[in-house]
Amino acid sequence: MPKHRSYLPALKYEWLSSLYDPLIRWMMPEGAFKPQLVKQARVEPQHRVLDVGCGTATLTLLIKSSCPNAEVVGLDCDQKMLDIAQKKASKAGLEIKFNCGMAFQLPYPDQYFDRVVSSLVLHHLTHADKIRTLAEIFRVLRPDGELHVGDWGQARSVSMRMAFLVVQMVDGFARTSDNVQGLLPKMFAEAGFQEVQETASYRTCLGPLSLYQAKKSLAI
Repeated sequence: MPKHRSYLPALKYEWLSSLYDPLIRWMMPEGAFKPQLVKQARVEPQHRVLDVGCGTATLTLLIKSSCPNAEVVGLDCDQKMLDIAQKKASKAGLEIKFNCGMAFQLPYPDQYFDRVVSSLVLHHLTHADKIRTLAEIFRVLRPDGELHVGDWGQARSVSMRMAFLVVQMVDGFARTSDNVQGLLPKMFAEAGFQEVQETASYRTCLGPLSLYQAKKSLAI
């Protein structure tokens, strides 16, 4: 699949993909925030779950392990990351379907999923593509379905703002400005989601990391 002009590899350069897992474990509280994201999603056996921008599938595997009977799907636009993800799933003995595609053009029917999760993905997208992605997530969620996101959040102190400059220099100031300004909850609401909440916040060496949840109304 050809790369969209707005696509940015997880570590900016594709040749760094093999280093993604150890770098995230070293620089981020991955062992805290990803299990918490899984816990707040409350996945049940009959649920269909989509991990948008699954990367090497660390979060995807946690979801499937927590609820083996749920249908879990991982989507990413980077085939090299998906190859790593598939190897990890096979090694763990977990049956997960992986698809290559763009977050803002999801290859799934309307109202198909009960939960959509996303970890450290939205900040890679332009403002326009964030809007498109949230619209697509809203489309594929069933009424009463939920969105659960872990991503860079609002910098509420000088130290966190300074720390986040490293991320902005790597991923781009324009792409990350919505995050650091704390605009993600507003964008969720504008996409049609209700009960939007920031559920947790972590101080990391790279800046503030926040967890969010939002719901698609039954009335839709």
